Amino acid sequence: MHRLTAAFVALLPIFAAGAAPAQDRAGEFDSYLLALSWIPAYCATDGDERDDPRCEDGRRVGWAVHGLWPQHDDGSWPEYCHTNQRSPSRQETAAQAGLFGTSGSAWHQWNKHGRCTGLSAANYYRLVQTALDRIALPEVFEGIDRELRVNPDVVEAAFIEANPALDRDMMVTSCPGGDLVELRLCLTRDLEPETCAPALTRRECRRSAATLLPLR
Repeated sequence: MHRLTAAFVALLPIFAAGAAPAQDRAGEFDSYLLALSWIPAYCATDGDERDDPRCEDGRRVGWAVHGLWPQHDDGSWPEYCHTNQRSPSRQETAAQAGLFGTSGSAWHQWNKHGRCTGLSAANYYRLVQTALDRIALPEVFEGIDRELRVNPDVVEAAFIEANPALDRDMMVTSCPGGDLVELRLCLTRDLEPETCAPALTRRECRRSAATLLPLR
């Protein structure tokens, strides 16, 4: 009996190793999702705790990039992929604070999403900036000085007016808890707008009105 128990214990690591999920591999994805955060909502949930300078009074930051995320057509996404690319240095992530808000956020976006692109950290950061530069942020949001209740469709319409190449099927809004938090744009691997996969549109904000917090 003792020998049987010892043999079973010896086999446990083998079974455990076989049950471990395979790590996502860099470069294996179908498209991108460009996530734009409404910074007042981000500050109210996470940004203040992170001492994000975009949350300081008087900064008046509205829409800003959250990240550029590789996606699969089935609605899933790779993350924390194995890659041969080296991780960015503290100096390199600090240089991206203006884009992501803080050096820590720049690191997190690379670590969780950038690795999966197969690009170097420098090229991933350049790609995020390029994706953001291709989108015109609607000027109407620059005057939000009080809390509003808005239909998410109105927010999407503002982006379409500023970017005629977009349509409603190419974006989804996010409003967890009732606050308008993000607008996410579906892009090809060449950063061209495309129709979002059905699995993604099912996560669209379904509220007839969401709270749009004012600029700080």
